[in-house]
Amino acid sequence: MKRNLWASGLAALFAFFFMLPLIGAVYTSFRTDNAIASGPFVWEFDSKFTHYKNAMGAAGYDFASFFQNSILISIGTVILTTLISLPAAYSIVRLGFGGAWLLRIALSLRILPAVFFIIPFYKLFTNLSIVDSVRGLILANTFVNITLALLIFSSTIKDLPYEIEEAAHVDGAGVFRTLTSIVFPLMGPGLAAVGVLTFIFSWSDYLFAVVLSSSNATPVTVGAANFVTSYGVRWGDISAAVTLSVLPPLIFATLAQKYLVKGLSSGAIKG
Repeated sequence: MKRNLWASGLAALFAFFFMLPLIGAVYTSFRTDNAIASGPFVWEFDSKFTHYKNAMGAAGYDFASFFQNSILISIGTVILTTLISLPAAYSIVRLGFGGAWLLRIALSLRILPAVFFIIPFYKLFTNLSIVDSVRGLILANTFVNITLALLIFSSTIKDLPYEIEEAAHVDGAGVFRTLTSIVFPLMGPGLAAVGVLTFIFSWSDYLFAVVLSSSNATPVTVGAANFVTSYGVRWGDISAAVTLSVLPPLIFATLAQKYLVKGLSSGAIKG
């Protein structure tokens, strides 16, 4: 009992330590400019929520568009990653396409840093005229996240009872029918794990966003830099923007937490 309490207390301490930047941003976003300039321990509540109003456009920032771009990029990446990686994982695991070596090669791409692909992506997207577009960033983020999705889906499919699929084949169901009618409904935890992780990684991407976007497809991670002006750094406005930008992935992960943990434990770890 005491050991569990010590472990829980230590975990809470580490969680609090890693949450300090976010706690500091929330704290700063609700303070007045005078209090922020006076130091971190001077508290003066901003009852007019000036920083949040500024972040949402009152001060001329186009944060609402940045927020919309991030939503579109993250959701689009989740959909495209799932559509590509789920059939690919099923082909590798059940149909023997490519063998285990193909999965290892795909996973080896995860080892390479994202900066390794920046120049090829920029040249390719320039030729395709999709630089500074939402669809371009969706493609770039899909490329990065598809390896993790393959790992989770492959491990989850291995844990599914193959007898159900055999029965479907006996009844005359083809590969596509089996995948959509039998396998897909049983992939709930794996789909949740891939969806949450892909959404979070796409939402927090900065490298691809800063290189492959300039104005039309700018997400919140890059748009927050607009609060650094020639007159100084608008710490309160930046903190409000950061607080707002954290909400979607936080809510998404909280709602899918049960399935996320189950998907990672029963699929990625067991497999």
